[in-house]
Amino acid sequence: MIRRLQHLALLALAALPLAAFAADKTPFTPADINRLAVLADPALSPDGRWLVYTVTTTNADTDQPQSDLWRVGFDGRARTQLTRTPDADESQAQWSGDGRFIAFLSDRKPAAGKDDDDTGTQVWTMPADGGEARQVTHLPAGVEEFALSPDGKQLAVIAFDPEHPAGAPKPKNPPPIVTDRFQFKDDDSGWLGARHKHLYVVDLASGAATELTPGAHDEQLPAWSPDSKQIAYVTRRGADPDRTLNYDIYVIDARAGAQERQLTTFPGADLDPYWASRPAWSPDGKRIAYLRSGEDKWIYYAPWQLAVIDVASGKATIPAPIDRCFTHPHWSPDGRSVYALIEQAEVTHLARIDVASGKVTELTHGDRFDVDLSMSRNGRIAVLGGDDLHPYNLAALDGEHLRPLADHNEWLAGKQLAGIETLHFTSADGTKLDALLVKPIGYVQGRRYPTILRVHGGPVYQFSHEFMEDWQVYAANGFAVLAVNPRGSSGRGFDFARAIYADWGNKDMQDLMAGVDHAIKLGVADPDRLGIGGWSYGAILTDEVIARTARFKAAISGAGTGNMYGMYGDDEYAREYELELGTPWANREAYDRASYPFLHADRIATPTLFQCGQIDFNVPCIGAEQMYQALRSRGVPTQLVVYPGQHHEISVPSYLRDRMQRNLAWYERFLKPGDSAP
Repeated sequence: MIRRLQHLALLALAALPLAAFAADKTPFTPADINRLAVLADPALSPDGRWLVYTVTTTNADTDQPQSDLWRVGFDGRARTQLTRTPDADESQAQWSGDGRFIAFLSDRKPAAGKDDDDTGTQVWTMPADGGEARQVTHLPAGVEEFALSPDGKQLAVIAFDPEHPAGAPKPKNPPPIVTDRFQFKDDDSGWLGARHKHLYVVDLASGAATELTPGAHDEQLPAWSPDSKQIAYVTRRGADPDRTLNYDIYVIDARAGAQERQLTTFPGADLDPYWASRPAWSPDGKRIAYLRSGEDKWIYYAPWQLAVIDVASGKATIPAPIDRCFTHPHWSPDGRSVYALIEQAEVTHLARIDVASGKVTELTHGDRFDVDLSMSRNGRIAVLGGDDLHPYNLAALDGEHLRPLADHNEWLAGKQLAGIETLHFTSADGTKLDALLVKPIGYVQGRRYPTILRVHGGPVYQFSHEFMEDWQVYAANGFAVLAVNPRGSSGRGFDFARAIYADWGNKDMQDLMAGVDHAIKLGVADPDRLGIGGWSYGAILTDEVIARTARFKAAISGAGTGNMYGMYGDDEYAREYELELGTPWANREAYDRASYPFLHADRIATPTLFQCGQIDFNVPCIGAEQMYQALRSRGVPTQLVVYPGQHHEISVPSYLRDRMQRNLAWYERFLKPGDSAP
């Protein structure tokens, strides 16, 4: 009791300084976006004593993101930067089985005097505590991904076929792009022709590479068996693999001339590479844990289930069929449980799944968003995740308690950040819905504020309790932010997600409007100062909304489209369109419905800012261009911004800052005319 009273006294003494400190905090600005450090790729050493991870920051000199490797002890001490290469990136570090060295991807140039014909990213190694790095692979087209064998002697590597025959001189100009593939472009890889990416085994000592899987197909996600004798990987096969989502897991011996064996046979996606979750071998090498989706028809609408397959018999089971998405499975050291991330409404938590009983035990809790994990041989666990006020950081799991390990955004403690509330309400037809609400800094009860409705991408995705830098900028400038998770969102099961299947802009728009009505009813949102905006599907739905209602006084549509006729064949989703909408010539009604904003652009009166990445093959600029042209033709206030050399995800730091500044200025222009006060 005495200690308790002393603690209260100390809090009382500290109250005034803390209040003064809070008053001294500064607003979060567009420039702060470029100060954020992004953590990824956690990898625990085999003995669990050390954690290596990737930190991406802004290189102001090059105006590019800069990725380096860092290391920290499992006790949270001795945080050290392992690589410092301002002209190159390092990522995806993996430990040798004895813990003596790490292997990683880097696009750094070879050492002086070495062969400089290698292009792109290669695998390098360095001592576990840092030091001189050594290039291991010398594949002409670079390395897409790799896995280091447990015995530390070989690499399993995924690499594209060479662009040019061995020994042939490079052409003065790029050769013509020639293809006969159904899917002929990809936002990550560019134009797709006869080149494919295959599995190679590379001797670590000599760098000699042996191709294991030649042919007109692509392999991804390699994973070694515990005895370093076999490699599991994911591929699509058949007469025309591009036309299906039927990924399967194969296994092959790690030697020249070995014959591969198909392991999974489910007629749908067994471990779609989209989830970046590799096949997970059990400690005894007898089973593999992986992710299984639904049949092709349901594309991304069906939740990804945790599956376990017996390697010898091919018998697969679903230990815990709970109608939620699982990702990143890892086996416990005793082989009795699988640890994985499970998505629920607005949150994603780490859980332990007992394979025999299917019992699911949640290990992280509360309003947070976990994105990755790593596990050592002795069962230590590191979790990468964040929450409303903290970008992704690393923590050790002690029982069911998270102990901080590494946070590279400590400077945010000096920023005045806005908290996030979870709202619960119902749509017009009685569907129960959730939304996240950010009130502006300095919010006064009873006062209404200009409110921005943010629309998420996907369409099967959701807004979660994670740090959203644009929301913080808006809140610092006097805006409320409303982020509704309408039908079509993930985290609520299959039926909720597929409610918008082949019917975009209907039920999901109803749900968005219900969220806006609820925010108005709460007394927060000003019905006369409403804005809307989103990126990708968020922009597609934004276009739908402004074509069907005049409630919004400003809109921002980034990397979207209002004309699905224009998208078919120009983006990378012809397969998905045909599965969900059919073909444009045979299903005009479906395409007319999905193209409502462009076909009815005469009904749009909302001033709209359109944006896109110049080389985006995911949602190409044609979508923004056509909508911009339609509004410009009609005299509706509009603007088009194209970010040069950018894919679907904008990555150049100055462009990210520019986009934020432009978005803020657009909303201020139309939602706060003549009002300079926050």
